[in-house]
Amino acid sequence: QVQLVESGGGLVQAGGSLRLSCAASGRTFSGYGMGWFRQAPGKERDFVAALNWSDDSKYYADSVKGRFTISRGNAKNTVNLQMNSLKPEDTAVYYCARQYGGSRWYSGSYDLWGQGTQVTVSS
Repeated sequence: QVQLVESGGGLVQAGGSLRLSCAASGRTFSGYGMGWFRQAPGKERDFVAALNWSDDSKYYADSVKGRFTISRGNAKNTVNLQMNSLKPEDTAVYYCARQYGGSRWYSGSYDLWGQGTQVTVSS
């Protein structure tokens, strides 16, 4: 059974950086690509970034464009999220997920999710 495992969350001051990683355990799998979402307390789960496996194209929410970078990890079926210039409003639980189809911007297009990792940005 394939599972996604996130790591790298933590507490950082505003303006700082964190690097999240997502790795697939179990057998390797295909799919359109992988994405990162985040969910703050009392809010919906929002799209952050996505990477397409076939052509390495990358997509970002406007709120993180220019500050966050999604990339392939060194191991197959891993993806990283480099987060720079962090702001208090970036505080959330961050989830990686596998896109199986549909639109990359919507959580319904993802069928496999990690357990989430907490990112807290202090002001």
